[in-house]
Amino acid sequence: MRANPTLRPLGRRLQNPEIWHLHRRSVAGAVFTGLFCAFLPIPGQMLIAGGIAIVTRCNLPLSVALVWITNPITIPPIFFFTYKLGAWLLDWEIIVHEFVPTFAWLAQQVGQIWQPLLLGSLLCGWVAGVSGFVLTRLAWRMHVVRRWRTRRDHRAARTPSTAVTAPISPREVRPPDAMLPLDAPATVPKQSTVPGTSR
Repeated sequence: MRANPTLRPLGRRLQNPEIWHLHRRSVAGAVFTGLFCAFLPIPGQMLIAGGIAIVTRCNLPLSVALVWITNPITIPPIFFFTYKLGAWLLDWEIIVHEFVPTFAWLAQQVGQIWQPLLLGSLLCGWVAGVSGFVLTRLAWRMHVVRRWRTRRDHRAARTPSTAVTAPISPREVRPPDAMLPLDAPATVPKQSTVPGTSR
């Protein structure tokens, strides 16, 4: 990836370790960047995605890889759809009925279709990027919660229960007098009398 000639203009910025790490923020940002740039109807999508990934410090390889959603096979239907969407939003008449991914065709038609094509592409790229960003964060959070619950259940299964019922101490047993009702006369022990001491 660092030796890719397309990304060579980025230079030393490719040495930043933050753009190679995988965590929730970097992956979600990379998904947004890659999907948004994939719908840009201009050359250099990989370079634009790489520049955004470096500035926002999201995962660079994922950002560049997602750009290839638009490739020589998918470009005609995708950009024809974005053109029709833009023409519908602008209330323009559709003047082309197919999209040919060649420089000659683009040079001939770009003056007539660039406005609805750009509008539809930006809108579709934004919707795809935001949707991918939100779904990625939700999926990542669900994965983390599932792993945490699995580890908690395994830890609980390996730890046996150590609860033991402690014996009751004799001191904790209440005397019989304490069991009497409040209005019962208290029992007074009799004092022993010694002959000759009584008055």
